[in-house]
Amino acid sequence: MNCYTFDEIFIGQKEAFDVTVTDEMLESFCGITGDVNPLHRDKDYAGEQGYKDRVAYGMLTASFMSTLAGVYMPGERSLIKEMTIKFAKPVFPGDKLHVEGEVTEKNDTFNMIVLKVTVKNDNKEKVLRGNMDVMVR
Repeated sequence: MNCYTFDEIFIGQKEAFDVTVTDEMLESFCGITGDVNPLHRDKDYAGEQGYKDRVAYGMLTASFMSTLAGVYMPGERSLIKEMTIKFAKPVFPGDKLHVEGEVTEKNDTFNMIVLKVTVKNDNKEKVLRGNMDVMVR
């Protein structure tokens, strides 16, 4: 886990990690949220809707933004204040995701950074893009 101070962070700085979406993640997310939509739970149903497999929950994919801030940038000193998210393509079990954040702004008054976030699948296609305002405590 990183522990960047506000002063150590610079515009253009990047942090990234990889994660593979598993069936177990989808099951856990369902158990936590109670979202039993068949698009996420039933491969046959998802196929009837034109997808190759069950579609991972969008908010599961977005939850890796929390990992990005809480573990990587700034890490232990983070407190997420705001997020904007665009889901560009579906994610499926077995997809390996590359999650990357780049510091695009720093606000000295509030010790706040803005992270531009991109999540790409194994084919280097963007599946999520967004921004996060993160306070550096």
